[in-house]
Amino acid sequence: MLPLPKKFFVTAASAEGRTELTAFDGALLKARVGNTNLLRVSSILPPGCEFCPELVIPEGALLPIAYGAITSTEPGQLIAAAVGVGIKKNSFGVIMEYSGHCSKSEAEAEVRQMVEEAFLIRGLELDEVKIASTEHVVEKIGCAFAAVPLWY
Repeated sequence: MLPLPKKFFVTAASAEGRTELTAFDGALLKARVGNTNLLRVSSILPPGCEFCPELVIPEGALLPIAYGAITSTEPGQLIAAAVGVGIKKNSFGVIMEYSGHCSKSEAEAEVRQMVEEAFLIRGLELDEVKIASTEHVVEKIGCAFAAVPLWY
């Protein structure tokens, strides 16, 4: 059995690259997770997980992470990504991710609505929401990335 993560932070960044993959890699680096091995997870924040905004993840670590990302090769196109973490004190939380052809504020609004709905359908009271988001106007090849890294 894998241990439950004890810490998390929210992050978002955008980047350009010569390819879609290098644009994604650049966004990961700016978001402070680029030198790790991402293990994409779904949407539950473990109970008691502590918010640690300055957390440093060791290079090469296997990193559980929930994320949304979008890449585009259309110059001038606006892209955005956002993550939201809904927190219920003394319980688990819910993570939602969103990315699309929209502004940062539109992505934030969408992810907030998703968090609120996730709590509603679970019958939980929402105590707090943490959001990270980014937007990017594509020059040649761009990526917008938002994530919730989970750590031990």
